Amino acid sequence: MNCVAHLAPGQWTADDDRATGYLEPEYWTDLARLLERGRFDAVFLGDVLGVYDVYDGGPDAALRQAAQIPMNDPLAVIPLMSQVTEHLCFGVTCSLSYEHPYTFSRRMTTLDHLTRGRIGWNIVTSYLDSAARNIGLDRQLSHDQRYDLADEYMDVCYKLWEGSWEDGAVVKDRVNGIYADPSKVHPIGHEGHYFKVPGFHMCEPSVQRTPVLFQAGSSGRGKQFAGTHAECVFVAAPTRKIIARNVADIRAQASASGRDNAAQIKIFAMLTVVVGRTEDDVRHKIEQYRSRASHEGAAALLSGWTGIDLAAYAPDDTLTYVDTDAGRSALASFSSADPDRVWTVQEAVEYVSLGGRGPLIAGTPAQVADELEAWMDETGLDGFNLTYIAAHRTFEDIVELLVPELQRRGLYRDEYEPGTYRDKLFAAGPRLPSDHPGSRYVR
Repeated sequence: MNCVAHLAPGQWTADDDRATGYLEPEYWTDLARLLERGRFDAVFLGDVLGVYDVYDGGPDAALRQAAQIPMNDPLAVIPLMSQVTEHLCFGVTCSLSYEHPYTFSRRMTTLDHLTRGRIGWNIVTSYLDSAARNIGLDRQLSHDQRYDLADEYMDVCYKLWEGSWEDGAVVKDRVNGIYADPSKVHPIGHEGHYFKVPGFHMCEPSVQRTPVLFQAGSSGRGKQFAGTHAECVFVAAPTRKIIARNVADIRAQASASGRDNAAQIKIFAMLTVVVGRTEDDVRHKIEQYRSRASHEGAAALLSGWTGIDLAAYAPDDTLTYVDTDAGRSALASFSSADPDRVWTVQEAVEYVSLGGRGPLIAGTPAQVADELEAWMDETGLDGFNLTYIAAHRTFEDIVELLVPELQRRGLYRDEYEPGTYRDKLFAAGPRLPSDHPGSRYVR
C-alpha cells in the first residue's frame, strides 16, 4: 500500500525499516527493481478509501499506529515503477463504489498504455462507512447491494474497453490526415439501474483493452462475483482447510457462470514469509518483529475489516460470527469458517499483526520451500500474494534466499515470459478469453 503500515503495524519504528520513505520516488523504484530481479509476477498495490475508525469508536488508534493512514493514491506510483522495469507487472486495488466507470475506465486504459500492457485491476467494493460518509452518503450500501452495483459497473467498463472502439479504428493515416475512422468508434448507449453512459470511450484501445481482472471477495456473494468476472482471485485465511474450500467454491462458481475454463482462473493466497540463512537467524528475526508489532494497530485494522469494535471485548473473549456490512469473510476466517479452531480476540489480533489474515511461514530457504509446496499440493492454489513485515527487507530476503531454492527445485521461473500481463499469466494472448463475459461486447 502507498502508506506507512500496510499489514504489519509497528514495524516502521525499526531504524533500518524503509516504510516511512513511502513518499519518495526511490522507495518505489528500488522496490520495483528488486522484485524484477526476483522474477516476481507483479507488485500488488492495495488501497482503502476511508479511515479505520471502528476500533474504540474513532480513528485515534489507526492514526497513532499509522495503520493504513495516511494513505496516498496507489495508481500514481505505477508509472514510476514501470519506467525502471521491463517485465514486472502491476496489480492495483481500485474501489468501484465511489468512482464512476466512465472516468475510471479512462484511468486504467491510460495506465495500460503507459506500462505497455502490464496492468491488472483488483476489483473491490469499499467496506468502510467512513469512506461513504466522506463522499456525502450516510453509510455504505449493504453488502449484497454493493455487488449488484459492481455487476453493472463491470458491464459498463466492458462496453467501453471492448466494444466502443473496433480493431482498426485507429488508422493514423498521415497522407489523408485521418487519425481515427469515426465509423468504427461507437457510443455504448448504456442505461441501467445505477449508471447511464451514452457515449464512447475517451481512449483508443490499449494492448490488453481490459486490464487483467483480480477479485478478492470470499463471501458467498463475493465468490459468485469472482466466478463471473475474475481471471485471478486473491484469497486469505489462516488455514489450508479454509483455503482449499474457497478455491473449490470459486472454481465451481465460475463453472456455474458458464465459463468453460474455470480451471484456468489463477488463485493466489495471502502469505507472509520470514526466511533466514539459519534457524537461529529466523528466530532472531521473528523475536524482533514481535517486539515491534503494534497490537493496537492490528486491532484497528481487524475491527475495520470485520465491522466489529474489538475494544468492546475482553482479550480472552471468543470471536463469534455476526452479519455486518463490512468484510464478512474476514470475520468468518476467525469465527465460523473452521469449526476445529476457536479464536480469542487477543489471538486474532496477534495473528494479523504480522502480515494480515494469511499465515506466516518462517524458516530456512529449504523449510519455507517445503511449506509452500505443501500449501500448493493441499489447496489447489496457483501461487501466493506475499505480504511484507519489514520494508524492503522482507522482499530482499525472499529474492536473495528463497527464490534460488525454488529455482533449484524447478518450481520458479528463471526468466520472464514475453508479452503483456495476461500473456505472462495465461500464455494465450493479451485479450480476454472468449468465455469471459466481457468478450460478448467485442465488435
